[in-house]
Amino acid sequence: MNTFRINIQMERLTQNQLTANLDQAYLKDLKDTVNYITNKGAYAMIVPHNYGRFYDKVITDVNGFQTWWQNVAAQFVSNSKVIFDTNNEYHDMDQQLVVNLNQAAINGIRAAGATTQYITAEGNAWTGAWTWDQYNAATMGALTDPQDLLIYQMHQYLDSDGSGTSPNCVSGTIGQERIVRATEWLKQNGKLGLIGEFAGGNNQQCKNAVKGMLNYMTANSDVWMGAVWWSAGPWWADYMYSIEPNSGVAYNAYTDLLTQNW
Repeated sequence: MNTFRINIQMERLTQNQLTANLDQAYLKDLKDTVNYITNKGAYAMIVPHNYGRFYDKVITDVNGFQTWWQNVAAQFVSNSKVIFDTNNEYHDMDQQLVVNLNQAAINGIRAAGATTQYITAEGNAWTGAWTWDQYNAATMGALTDPQDLLIYQMHQYLDSDGSGTSPNCVSGTIGQERIVRATEWLKQNGKLGLIGEFAGGNNQQCKNAVKGMLNYMTANSDVWMGAVWWSAGPWWADYMYSIEPNSGVAYNAYTDLLTQNW
């Protein structure tokens, strides 16, 4: 595994307003975490886990959002192993606002001098791959990156409502089925994609579904950059998808499958 999402809260890094000075204690912790990962040769993805909100209100200050990203990205300009994810799972928002926020993040990151790092853009409706054509396909392709290092991050769970709240998967083939249309969109639009969250329960049907999805992504590696399992960390305890070594439910159930030579 060579990519790790580091989920942070925007409000802890810039308290009270988007354009506030960065909180130095929180920033130090973030830098320490990033450096630990990247010094191992892996990618560290910085993820404001805010769902397009700031203090629980939809972010509408596009310029402020750009400033937030410019200020944050400036701290990591020399580390090419950092990936910037614009925001985790925008949802129930005006579609053009989602596009504008993504573009503002890209603009801010590049304006900071961070020109060698990948950026992942997330879409509306929880950035689901299975509903990408319904909510995001018509607008998200308009995003531009002067460095041409933009990746579209989608999430995909395999339970009945795609929420990732059940250990049960719809079928043994649902993994592939749910990303087919997103794959077609990436190909038709000349874009690159990443499944930034996926998981399955500890049962054979889910294992078959996960394997089928990863096989399909490998067969379409011209557009898929990879997939990131959700989730890990000691906080998760006995969470059904935890891949925390060595005690996580998924660590013991899925490590052999996930570490195959895809």
